[in-house]
Amino acid sequence: MKYLKITSFVFCLFFQLLTLHTVFAQKQPRKPNIIYIYADDMGYGELGSYGQKKIKTPNLDKLAQEGIRFTKHYTSTPVCAPARCMLLTGRHGGHSFIRGNYEMGGFPDDKEGGQMPLPEGTVTIAKVLKNAGYVTGAFGKWGLGMNNTTGDPNKQGFDYFYGYLDQKQAHNY
Repeated sequence: MKYLKITSFVFCLFFQLLTLHTVFAQKQPRKPNIIYIYADDMGYGELGSYGQKKIKTPNLDKLAQEGIRFTKHYTSTPVCAPARCMLLTGRHGGHSFIRGNYEMGGFPDDKEGGQMPLPEGTVTIAKVLKNAGYVTGAFGKWGLGMNNTTGDPNKQGFDYFYGYLDQKQAHNY
């Protein structure tokens, strides 16, 4: 009888330790990758995944097939920098920090001078994602401040940026 009690105790202890190990050894659920493509002057239906037939877009079509397609999504304004500002901050045109393509001025067209920068302390989607453990990157045209201003993409939550800080330079590429 004593042997049975000791065996039961050891079995219960082993089972509890196994359960605790299983609970603590479980991996955290993997966060989904987020790839958001925001293209100036691209209208609804200009990709194959949305029905366009003339221009082949197989890689973008595959991304759309394997991910999420936005079918009721539109820009907040038809102008470059304000549209990106509103997308990044979630603010509509009435409360957006940047409402036009305002050049900082005083520089020739072939020099980068930049546009009005996002203010310091701006909450952007990149900062929110970074705080949630994501590594963030932006590629292409910025137009929300140069690297020596508060609008530098690396100061606005992006770990990596590759492209044109001055959107005028991007337009003339």
